[in-house]
Amino acid sequence: MKSEIYGCCIKLLTAQEVVKNRWEENFYSASQNIRSHGRLYVLQESTEAESKVYYDPQSKTAFLFNFDYYGWIKSIALSLAGDILEDEHGTWSIHGACLDARGRGICMVGGSGAGKTTHTYGLLRNPRIRVVSDDWFFARIYGNDILAYGTEKNFYIRADLSDIWKEYSWLVQKAYFDEKGRSVVDIRWIIGKGRILPISTLEKIIILKRDPEDKDIVKELERSQAMEILKKNGYFNPHLLVSNDFKDNLRQTFFSKLLDRVRAYQVNTTGMPEESQKVIQNIVLRE
Repeated sequence: MKSEIYGCCIKLLTAQEVVKNRWEENFYSASQNIRSHGRLYVLQESTEAESKVYYDPQSKTAFLFNFDYYGWIKSIALSLAGDILEDEHGTWSIHGACLDARGRGICMVGGSGAGKTTHTYGLLRNPRIRVVSDDWFFARIYGNDILAYGTEKNFYIRADLSDIWKEYSWLVQKAYFDEKGRSVVDIRWIIGKGRILPISTLEKIIILKRDPEDKDIVKELERSQAMEILKKNGYFNPHLLVSNDFKDNLRQTFFSKLLDRVRAYQVNTTGMPEESQKVIQNIVLRE
C-alpha cells in the first residue's frame, strides 16, 4: 500500500496484518497510480536473531526484520521520507512534538523518559493549545520563519496516558492496544477536530531533560547552549537512517538557523507531572 508523507509517496510491503492495519490508521493514503519515492519492507525472518534495519540510500529502500513494535516502523517510514526531503527539498525532520498556542508554534524535544509525550498531552488539556504533531514533524525555513508541518492522520498513544491525565480515560477505554501497550487513535474524539493543525510557525523550542542532580527546573538558553545540547544528543532523533559528513552538515546548518529564529528553554522534569506541566505551560503561553 502507498501513503503520502509530506508529499513523498512511501510504499509499505508486508505480510503482517497488524502492521498493515496500524499503518492505514496512522498515515494518509496515496493514489496507487503514483510511483513510490521510497519503500519499506517489514518482514519476519527466522535467520535474523533480532530486530534489524537495512537501508539502501540509492533506491530509498528500507528492510525491517522482526519488529514487533509499530512505533519503530512508523518512525523509520518518517525518517525515509525525511532522507528524501532533506537532500532534495530543503525540508528537515524534527523528532519532537509541535504545538500551537494562539498562532505561535512550540517545539518540544527530549530524550527517552524525559516526558515529551506526557507533557504534550498534558498541554492539550488546555483548550487554547492546538497540536500539529505529537512525535515527528517536518520543518522548512521561509525567510525569518520556521514553518512546521504535520503528516500523520492519527496519533500513537500509550495505555498509561490516563494514569497520568485522567481527562483521557474515555479515549484509552475505547482504544485497542498492542502487546507493547500502544495504540493508534484519533485524538479528535477527545479534543475536537478544530484543534488539529496542519501547520504552525515555530517561535519556541523546549528541551526536556530528567536530571535529579540538577537543581535548575527551568532556564532560557543562549543559542550556543541550545545548539550544544542538540548536537550532543543527535538532535534527539535516534531514527535517522543516514549519518555522514554531508548529512551532519545539512542538519547542523538547519538547526543553527532554527535557533536564530526561536527562543530556547530547558525544563528539568524531575518533579511530579503536574508540577512540570505548570512550568511548561508558563513558557508556552507566555507572550
